[in-house]
Amino acid sequence: MRLVLLGPPGAGKGTQATKLAAYLGVPHVSTGDILRHNVTARSELGKKAKAYMDAGGLVPDDLVIAMTERRLKEPDAKKGFILDGFPRTLAQAEALSKFTKLDAAVNLFLEPEELIKRNTGRRVCPKDDTVYHIFMNPPKKSGICDKCGTPLIIRDDDREDVVRTRIETYESQTAPLIKYYRDRGLLREVYASGLIQEIFLRTIEVLKESAQSRGR
Repeated sequence: MRLVLLGPPGAGKGTQATKLAAYLGVPHVSTGDILRHNVTARSELGKKAKAYMDAGGLVPDDLVIAMTERRLKEPDAKKGFILDGFPRTLAQAEALSKFTKLDAAVNLFLEPEELIKRNTGRRVCPKDDTVYHIFMNPPKKSGICDKCGTPLIIRDDDREDVVRTRIETYESQTAPLIKYYRDRGLLREVYASGLIQEIFLRTIEVLKESAQSRGR
């Protein structure tokens, strides 16, 4: 099965991508991992990407597309893949359609306030980098690291104003993609509230229904 997984920051996209990949026996293909691999391996594409990154710029679409296409042509992706972090733009979605045929684009959605709660709940120990979450994985003593007793901090990325901006940016960028895949009959929506396993089972059910409707 060839899937694209969409979802805002805090929806648990990476976790679900990993579980789906294991369940379906296909690779979890993250564009972040692809980029890091190419840069580390000093491939021609990686060298070009690194030049943009070193200059503080974004890696252009054509490089990201070329790296993704190359990754999806590797033997382990022949039977399918879970694509995470790509496409991010309509140009990328259209390019993807030229070198592979998707079975579905799964959109994990959640109410904005729940996303804020998830994204602002992280607390970090500045001494040993242990990560906690005040709702999902709280320390034994509020605000204190279990391991070393150091007061926990809130990283700048986890401040509510920053989180709201990230979510708004994601939604404005992703809205055209949602429409793109809906218009092509590929969009599948999954409510991402609840336990990890509950969301996973919802996703599997949606994919089974999708396969049946497509006669597979």
